[in-house]
Amino acid sequence: MLNTTIQVPITFTHSAITEIKRLMQQDGFDATKLLRVGVKGGGCSGMTYVLEFDHQEPADNVYAIEYLTFLINKSHELYLYGMQIDWQDGLNNRGFTFSNPNASATCGCGSSFAV
Repeated sequence: MLNTTIQVPITFTHSAITEIKRLMQQDGFDATKLLRVGVKGGGCSGMTYVLEFDHQEPADNVYAIEYLTFLINKSHELYLYGMQIDWQDGLNNRGFTFSNPNASATCGCGSSFAV
């Protein structure tokens, strides 16, 4: 079912790729799942980012960056195009961050946005 598209709509920093690969090497990881990047309704700004491991669905496009294969639902690409995902491991901020040029507003925690 894999249909890999060449042009990648989002980017990952080196630290984000390193952290995702670390998570995938954890004991008990389900190797049948791929990383899913998407959006869903909710959050304080209207939409929330989705970053999880999931099975491929028919409406997904499949991409690969530095041996990291990930899924994006075709209908979500409009909201995500040009976004960069980073991993912060600092004292005051730890987790994935999303820098989205399509967001007209974001919340203080950076996990939700409006378009």
